[in-house]
Amino acid sequence: MSLKARLARQIAASGPITVAEFMGVCLHDPEHGYYATRPALGADGDFITAPLVSQMFGEVLGLWAVECWTRLGAPERFSLIEMGPGDGTLMSDALRALPRIAPGFMAAADLWLVETSAPLRALQAARLADHAPRWAGSLAEVTGGVPMILIANELLDCLPARQFVVTARGWTERRVGLDKDGNLVFGLAALPAGLGFPAAPEGSVLEVSAAQGALGAEVGARVAADAGCAVFVDYGRDESGFGDTLQALLHHRKVDALATAGEADLTVHADFPAFAWAAQGAGAQASPIIPQSTFLARLGIVERAEALAGARPDHAPVIERQLHRLLAPDQMGTLFKAVAIHSSGLLVPGFED
Repeated sequence: MSLKARLARQIAASGPITVAEFMGVCLHDPEHGYYATRPALGADGDFITAPLVSQMFGEVLGLWAVECWTRLGAPERFSLIEMGPGDGTLMSDALRALPRIAPGFMAAADLWLVETSAPLRALQAARLADHAPRWAGSLAEVTGGVPMILIANELLDCLPARQFVVTARGWTERRVGLDKDGNLVFGLAALPAGLGFPAAPEGSVLEVSAAQGALGAEVGARVAADAGCAVFVDYGRDESGFGDTLQALLHHRKVDALATAGEADLTVHADFPAFAWAAQGAGAQASPIIPQSTFLARLGIVERAEALAGARPDHAPVIERQLHRLLAPDQMGTLFKAVAIHSSGLLVPGFED
């Protein structure tokens, strides 16, 4: 039985489900969930991420991690963590040159990959075999008691969100139900007791991700307790606001999320202000939220591109296109944002004026 059919049977028996519940099942159902069974990254897959655009992305984040370690006082032991590491490309690029240029960093690092997808863990194991990574299903499973340096790229957008819509009667919640023929459809339901939002124009959509907030609080508490810094890069908003950002991607094209349940990647925009606020509430500090282009430029990605092009002039046009994809305002440069969660008083590279 397909996931869509199973969802229809569940809804027929128990009633409509929230958008967040729908996202969670479609992405992580053990039998048919997208990430559990068929994640497809890269040009031949369903979507492409910054590490797959260019090796430069991972390389400068590797240098970012070394500088964070230095500013933390070069601890003799720390956890180097990537959450949502995809196929392992980012971490592989980040670590490629570090045994040679930062041997002390490598000797001190315990590499952890926080990943729930079995197919992706297999790809990570193959790509990072020389670095002896350990895996965890959540940040809570990563051994604490030492400082951490954490990298997460396109993780927040995969965390489920509920959607609330203003109608002529006021605020309602969007839910996934069934039409008269038994097909999955979006509908509206009265707000659960105790929920309320400020007045807004009819048609406004508010997305609320308890999962993004919970992760912010967890990262903030860990940083406050053990010291360290974490950087999150994702597409999303740097100011609170309205908008329906739910999308399903299949073969690099937007498709009907309900018609492709479990077959496509589902995302919503990262709510960076809410994520940072939750981390601060747990005792950490948060950097300003800045565009990806600003973050990468401050880390020296333009200079890295020039060095690569100088070493391989025949590849210069490709490198230029890759840099444009990462930095240009009409590409990933401003849609994608970055924020750092860090221990008190730490100056995080890339976020200094």
